[in-house]
Amino acid sequence: VSLDGATAQSVAITASDADTLSLTLDGGSAVTFDVADVEAVTATELADAVNALFDAESVDITASTDGGELVLTADTASSSDVASVAVSNVAETLAGASDSGLAGGAESLTNVEAKTVDTLVSEINASSSLDDKVRASNDNGSLRIENQSTNDLTVTGVTSSTIDGGSGTDTIDGNEVRKDLATQFNDLRDQLDKLSDDSSFNGINLLQGDLLTITFNETSTSTLDIQSEDGETINSAYLGLSTIDADALDADTDIDSLIDTVKSALGTIRSQASTFGSNLSMVENREDFTKNMINTLETGA
Repeated sequence: VSLDGATAQSVAITASDADTLSLTLDGGSAVTFDVADVEAVTATELADAVNALFDAESVDITASTDGGELVLTADTASSSDVASVAVSNVAETLAGASDSGLAGGAESLTNVEAKTVDTLVSEINASSSLDDKVRASNDNGSLRIENQSTNDLTVTGVTSSTIDGGSGTDTIDGNEVRKDLATQFNDLRDQLDKLSDDSSFNGINLLQGDLLTITFNETSTSTLDIQSEDGETINSAYLGLSTIDADALDADTDIDSLIDTVKSALGTIRSQASTFGSNLSMVENREDFTKNMINTLETGA
């Protein structure tokens, strides 16, 4: 078979056993396909087997059946262009096998029917290799491709207005929204570190892991030590927030993972804030107690 005048490739189909076909393309790795009986292969089974081979070898041809005959259609077909699949030198060597409907000599299939926009949309969105990269939709009868990646996307086989399967290319700019979000994330991360660095009073910065010891009596037998957990510096590194590149937001799964990291960081900050708040309450209670005692002593005196 050959596509659009390209170099012909040899398709060999043999029987591995009573219910298994073995298919190769140009003598490459074999693809096996189960059938009911290798001596009575139906057109549908043959089409499915050929499709399995073409999918494995990335051949842009799809096999189907029409009235019990095998039909080969170019995947590059479009309404504005003729895509042809040429079939030549066909020979059956399986004794007793049913007629595939292909005759020897050359057959050319032209003017094939174009895929509909809805079909293209379904196939693009169903492709696992395009997950989180592009999203297709039907925009009033036109194929709309949304680039979800932050990198520019080059589409081959198109012009500025049509899909023709040719050598033309068009470029879809990267997702600017996600690029901007990555920049905002990094800016906020930097501000977090600056806030941690600037949170100093009287030479002590609790967010930098400094130890503040509060003494409640003149003999220093009653004290309270206030410090971050394990004396750690509360900054972006401690919270697990690293600088990100724009392409770190290409995949929705990566964004979800980053959101989980931010949630974990917020949990850590809330926990430390709760600890500092508890320390403050104890200091305020001791302060109120001391003031009340002073007032009582002064009144009694």
